[in-house]
Amino acid sequence: MTATTEKFATPSISSADTALRLNNVQLKDIIKTLPRECFEKNRRKAWTSVFISVLAVSVGYVAIATSPWFLLPLAWFFTGTALTGFFVIAHDCGHRSFAKRRWVNDWVGQILMLPLIYPFHSWRILHNHHHLHTNKLAIDNAWQPWTAEEYTETHFFMRKFYEALRGRLWWLASVAHWAKLHFDLTNFTKRDRQKVKTSIIAVVLFAGVFFPTLIATTGLWGFIKFWLMPWLGYHFWMSTFTLVHHTAPDIQFEPIEHWNAAEAQLAGTVHCTYPRWVELLCHDINVHVPHHISVAIPSYNLRTAHRSLKHHWGSHIQEAQFSWALMKVIVEYCHLYHPEKAYQPFHAVKIPAE
Repeated sequence: MTATTEKFATPSISSADTALRLNNVQLKDIIKTLPRECFEKNRRKAWTSVFISVLAVSVGYVAIATSPWFLLPLAWFFTGTALTGFFVIAHDCGHRSFAKRRWVNDWVGQILMLPLIYPFHSWRILHNHHHLHTNKLAIDNAWQPWTAEEYTETHFFMRKFYEALRGRLWWLASVAHWAKLHFDLTNFTKRDRQKVKTSIIAVVLFAGVFFPTLIATTGLWGFIKFWLMPWLGYHFWMSTFTLVHHTAPDIQFEPIEHWNAAEAQLAGTVHCTYPRWVELLCHDINVHVPHHISVAIPSYNLRTAHRSLKHHWGSHIQEAQFSWALMKVIVEYCHLYHPEKAYQPFHAVKIPAE
């Protein structure tokens, strides 16, 4: 285990100390320390990222089509990682940081999310809610931990389902998140529902044409080989990035009355270093702290912003190196909310007789 991951090896309460230090700091004070160029949109860089992702996805599908069976897992994983790049560009579009014109952001975002069967506006609206309420207990909609009371009072099968997704099957959690939240119109205000409907209709029409065509031309195995397995690879990264960005034994979810925006966005998000090829294909989505300071920063400027944040606020920034040791700590300990220790494992809570 590296020195960085050792930081997460045992529970700590350093986030409580951070809250005290940031008590008089507002989010706008942190934003003011960032260089102006961090917020500048660059059309060449934006469209270069699209070219890189389209090229990588194309290479991935050629590899899937031509690889012998024993190399297919590698081709699937590479293609799933490349498809995550589609999502990251759409992620910029959702925050209006890809292009200056809103209609360009909407069209590019919609198109790039179609192969992922992800309704763009559904995701955009719910994701913006996450940014407004990051690590706010019972409000944040991304990797919100259950309380011990919720856990013990939940039906046995739902409890086991939750245990799996917060444990060894974490890599499937974003599939559940996608299915549960993004197609249900009751999750959105009346003002937003027309755009949400448009996005849902778009992915339904795409799936209605693409899936039957794929199955008719390549069979059921072709559907699994060319779409399902790369899609699961994409969700591996969606689940992993989201979990690692916001989960560590000392990152505390806070009740509304104690929540502090500066603390949540600066100290409640983890910068995690991944293999360089992953960061390249996923357009530096792992450089996540500056993205939570301001969603207006395009992905290609995140590293510049991160260097500035480390210079001005380095003592508050959480960093880690991606490894299975890091994931082991998270999936074996960071299960249920604890008001003092941030998290507690499932086995620490006694389940009453049913």
